Amino acid sequence: MVDVIGGQYPRDMTSTATSVNGSRHRDLARLRDRLAALRHDALTAEGAASDAIAGVHPSHRASAANIIHYCALRAHDLRDLQLELSAEGLSSLGRMESGVMRNLDAVIRILDDVLGRSEPADDATADAPEPGPGPLAENAVALLGPSPVGRPTRIMVTMPSDAALDTALTVECAAAGMDLARINCAHDDPVAWRSMAAHVHAARADARVAMDLAGPKLRTGPIAPGPQVLKVRPTRNLLGEVLVPARFWAGEAPIRSEVLDAAPVGDARWLAGRSIGEEVRLIDARGRRRDLRVLEIASNGVLLGTDRTMYLTPGLRLRASDRSTAKIGSLPAVAQALRVHTGDSIALTADLTPVIPSDDGRHRIGCTLPEVFSAVRPGDRVYFDDGKIEGVVAAVSSGEVPEVDVEVVRAAPGGSKLREAKGINLPDTELPTAALTDDDIAALRTVVEIADLVNLSFVRSAGDVADMQRRLGELGATDLGLVVKIETMACFKRLPAILLQLLRTRRVGVMIARGDLAVEAGFERLAEVQEEILWLCEAAHVPVIWATEVLDNLADSGLPTRAEITDAAAGNRAECVMLNKGPHIVEAIESLNRILSRMTRHLDKKRPLLGRLPAWDPRG
Repeated sequence: MVDVIGGQYPRDMTSTATSVNGSRHRDLARLRDRLAALRHDALTAEGAASDAIAGVHPSHRASAANIIHYCALRAHDLRDLQLELSAEGLSSLGRMESGVMRNLDAVIRILDDVLGRSEPADDATADAPEPGPGPLAENAVALLGPSPVGRPTRIMVTMPSDAALDTALTVECAAAGMDLARINCAHDDPVAWRSMAAHVHAARADARVAMDLAGPKLRTGPIAPGPQVLKVRPTRNLLGEVLVPARFWAGEAPIRSEVLDAAPVGDARWLAGRSIGEEVRLIDARGRRRDLRVLEIASNGVLLGTDRTMYLTPGLRLRASDRSTAKIGSLPAVAQALRVHTGDSIALTADLTPVIPSDDGRHRIGCTLPEVFSAVRPGDRVYFDDGKIEGVVAAVSSGEVPEVDVEVVRAAPGGSKLREAKGINLPDTELPTAALTDDDIAALRTVVEIADLVNLSFVRSAGDVADMQRRLGELGATDLGLVVKIETMACFKRLPAILLQLLRTRRVGVMIARGDLAVEAGFERLAEVQEEILWLCEAAHVPVIWATEVLDNLADSGLPTRAEITDAAAGNRAECVMLNKGPHIVEAIESLNRILSRMTRHLDKKRPLLGRLPAWDPRG
């Protein structure tokens, strides 16, 4: 048996297999001819794409040719060929992504030796990449920085708005294992972005900063707000006993407090006069008397608690034990939502006037992207809020205020809440929108000054990437790392062309943004789609960032689910894993660090690593 791994094979074994019987000779010759035909297809495709290959950055030309070879081979169904190759003890080509032509040639040479052939080798693969992690690892270092000791997969962490003020947070994240910080340009402003970046570099000098451009916003429009009221209630056990009292900050909540509810109080002297354990009385919005205790004191607020539920509204008075009072100021209005059921209709409108929720099953809400109304067609699918609500376009009406009538075909059994500023996905609609918006172009001026890499959102075509490259050239930032976020099926379907355009930049990467992608691809197909992206990016030697909902439950609540632990472990196949923000983000970073470090011993891309398993070693 001859085993070929990464294009290497023991020639001393093949030299002894110089004669085979007639039937076997014909079978091996047929295998050899089929491989040769595949090789010819790959080289023909390379010739047809010579201009595109010549246009990439010089350091990526071999990688660009390898993409073409890989796509040419994957245009065939190779499963029966793989079985035959494996039966002969040869490489099944199942791990050929990093060096397609060299893997093909290695198997062909073995068959030639066994068949006793001595055909002269051509130089078609002289510049082909060697199989293995070499070019990909080099590109990952160029984009993401050196890999940490013990794990080749980096950890990227999304910075919350508080990171602009809280230096301790970035220090803790860096100490826990953060290698890159992500700043989302959809939030905050350039002043906050600069502060976050400065805090990251102060915490860890070699940490890199990635900045996400927001891209075109396809969101639901505003909903009229409800009353200004804050409901605060205790946490009880099944017997009704209070486990955690109802608590809120009178004044301002300190940064990173576990209690987020706060009611503004403008009287600084009243706040300063409070003491721990002091009683404070309140008549809430329902006329119920509540006896509160001062639980904690901060610089601009006091934490009050009680065992009873209370409703706070502006103008209510807090009365301290010394009879002094303070008035609660303006509170955020309660966010309202549409309650949508299967069979309801939703009228998407270009009018962004706040709507009032109705309960008659005929809903109306704005759509923030005007291009939708000229592009969508009856029968197109529409998903709201990460796929929680599914609909189909029933009719499109043009006029002074265009509208799209959507028939809801799936919602939660008791109805799904649809709030303002929630995502809308149109997987069947070709939207005539550019990935770069005016806001993105304005943000780029700051990005090129403080970021190491920029993430381009909602890419749909190679033209979107070319536009971004042109903008970076105009700003003198051609060497800024450029990452394409794969969020739509349009991007996925055009990924080979998008990668060839991307490779015109030296430092490049791809982010699998699995939230929107899952909605567009369908949850059943997401695993298949992300596998195909990993394969193609490995063929392109382009590093991948595994993103969206990694350990989200752990970051939010402090407790992981079994499914997300497995998902995080699968992220080891990417060059970087991204975590979102959350109250327990430091614990999430520490856990991910341990998971990735352990998985590094067992898996490298698609290749299992056969380290010693002491649990089953009879020697103990």
